[in-house]
Amino acid sequence: MDPVKQHFEEEAKEFDDIILRIIPYYPEMIEALITAIPFEPSSRINVIDLGCGTATIARRIKEIFPQARITCLDLAENMLEMARFKLAGFADIRFQAGDFNEYAFDDSYDVVVSSLALHHLVSDEKKNAFYRKIHQALNPHGVFYNADVVLGSGETLQQAYMAKWRDFMKRHVSEEEINSKWLPKYRLEDRPAKLIPQLGWLTHLGFVEVDVIWKYYNYAVYGGRKQ
Repeated sequence: MDPVKQHFEEEAKEFDDIILRIIPYYPEMIEALITAIPFEPSSRINVIDLGCGTATIARRIKEIFPQARITCLDLAENMLEMARFKLAGFADIRFQAGDFNEYAFDDSYDVVVSSLALHHLVSDEKKNAFYRKIHQALNPHGVFYNADVVLGSGETLQQAYMAKWRDFMKRHVSEEEINSKWLPKYRLEDRPAKLIPQLGWLTHLGFVEVDVIWKYYNYAVYGGRKQ
């Protein structure tokens, strides 16, 4: 995880703007995730945001669920500093620095969410094992939703996905930046998995109502509920 940590430490302050320029329809993706949270706005739900970044999701959850208690977990200290700043006006927030590979959940949760983070787990086996830990950390009827980059089911689709992603980035950044920065970072740091097998893993682990909430080619929101 060292290259990933260095990358995020260096770019924490620019992260929010970068996301909007290189991730297709990120605001819509996050709204889809938030909409899937099946609790009343007045509920005192316990939430953890895995790889919270600058707390875009956590802040949105607090705006809609003001009584929520939220744990913000991230690998990069600079990201957590940005998250603290963004959430300074809210109560019942705690911040933890941690690596998914070593993280042990120290509480049980009604909602587990993540955005553009879990694809850094280096193999399908590690992702599946971490989904198991998430399921174990959920309270009965709790939900897990992940907004992340995914692979196409086959090479033809994957090539189409990458072409659509490139087309989106070209609206906001130069071709040179795409080729010299974003695609090399993707190849070096990201380890996305195919979406359909991930839905199978969740079902096998005991999640119900497993579904894809939102999808735009190689970006998707998916998850399920614990019985």
